Amino acid sequence: MKLTMLKFGYPGKKRNLLTNEISKKRIELINWVLENMKNSEINICAVIESRMNEIILKINQTHEIFEADMLHGELRILDWIFYQVCVNRRH
Repeated sequence: MKLTMLKFGYPGKKRNLLTNEISKKRIELINWVLENMKNSEINICAVIESRMNEIILKINQTHEIFEADMLHGELRILDWIFYQVCVNRRH
């Protein structure tokens, strides 16, 4: 079953805007992680986790649903990146 933002109440333009913004954010975050991974002195897993915690704080402080959805999207992307990058580092 495919979920779309329409099911969550975002018709047309807002749904497309949200999808485009999440795609841009995904590229931005992947580039951010790759850039930080170039420095061997940085514990990338801790950096990603810290950024995730900052986003959670922002989500908890926002009262705007659209903004919270954007932040949740960013958090899900970072969670996926965290798993991909850090799952092998723990073993």
